[in-house]
Amino acid sequence: MRLVVGRSLAGPTTIVTLMEGPTVNSSARRTCWITLAACGSLLATALAAPASSAASGPTRAAVTAPLPGLDPVALQAAIGGLPNADVTGALLRITGRAGHWSGTSGVGDLKAGQGVPSDAHIRIGSISKVFTATIVLQLAAEHRLDLDEPVQRYLPGVLPAGLPPVTVGQLLNHTSGLPRGAGNPDFGDGSPEWFAANRLKSFTPQQVIDLMAGQPVQFAPGTAQQYNGMNYYVAGLLVEKITGHRFADEVRARITRPLALHDTYVPNAHDPRLPSPHSHGYLTVKSSDGTSHPVDVTEQSPWPWAEGGMISTAADLDRFISALFRGRFLPPAQQAELFAVPDVPSFRSSQCRTETDAGRACMTMGLMRVKASNGAVVWGKTGSRPGYTSGVFSTRDLSRKIVYSVNPTNVNGSEIRYVQQIAAASFGTVVPATS
Repeated sequence: MRLVVGRSLAGPTTIVTLMEGPTVNSSARRTCWITLAACGSLLATALAAPASSAASGPTRAAVTAPLPGLDPVALQAAIGGLPNADVTGALLRITGRAGHWSGTSGVGDLKAGQGVPSDAHIRIGSISKVFTATIVLQLAAEHRLDLDEPVQRYLPGVLPAGLPPVTVGQLLNHTSGLPRGAGNPDFGDGSPEWFAANRLKSFTPQQVIDLMAGQPVQFAPGTAQQYNGMNYYVAGLLVEKITGHRFADEVRARITRPLALHDTYVPNAHDPRLPSPHSHGYLTVKSSDGTSHPVDVTEQSPWPWAEGGMISTAADLDRFISALFRGRFLPPAQQAELFAVPDVPSFRSSQCRTETDAGRACMTMGLMRVKASNGAVVWGKTGSRPGYTSGVFSTRDLSRKIVYSVNPTNVNGSEIRYVQQIAAASFGTVVPATS
């Protein structure tokens, strides 16, 4: 049995005793290591049930159904039963005027048997994209770039030759149609064994972008939406070209320092450390004799960078999403882009696959729109790195915000069950698509 600690942020600590208790092919796993798109999509399947295309844009999307009351027992159960073969630990933080709750489950260190720190540093993966999009939108507001201009104008020679013009805005909302990138043995085979052995290996953004060379576009730019991490490697280079500063410095100057986010940063590509306190990340790997064992992958290269390499905490992400939604970073025109879903189909996307989606786009310039079966609409982003899976979501009016982090031991998406449980207990049930 495992003790699960659930604490109301406005009340006393309670301890509840709980019993312990979609497959990804090799090509998709390889994409995980290269762009993180397949990894993050496993979580989006659990959450993303966007409203109909007629509700696109900030006005209709701001209307949401009444939120369910917070049930401490259901919330504790949502992250309970840990550790097990699929997930070692989890944390959940819920804030907003509709109620507060926080809890942890499982262990953060298998060797020491220590619990998950409630203030743990986490590798936030593709949640980094929200920071990147915010800075690009700021640059648009400052008239230093135009969202409707081709990125090739600002970054000549960065994209492979032969690709059609792709606008800056199309990068941010994943309607660029850019290739996903060809396989390359230097980036591994997508297996846990490869990553465990090569987790300190680093790649530059340009090396990743070059994987698109010789590959056709997925669709004509602007005609569909496909979640693609390549967009945000390009967006990160765009930030550096326009500002003349490192992407990490722009994040610090524009976001983390003004908000006093002391635990959020873009690590150097060759710095594998994760600050304490933290939960360890593990991958289950097979030995040559056929047996399996966990390998600690807490230390790993953060080379995904502006696409998915940042580090943060639940408290910092809560503070960031609150400031972002309140308009602290963007004037009205650019703020509207955060909540404007393009009216285009979803093209073989690793996101937007739910029963109510009807094959339409669900992502904006930085966020994704989520609709539960009870009509509640929330906005946010998922993220994944080996050993770490996380998300930050909120209603438009900030009445309910959640930040979660779980520590999966594989790359097949088995942790999605816990994300579904968290989503249902926090916002209401989301029904995944059957196909």
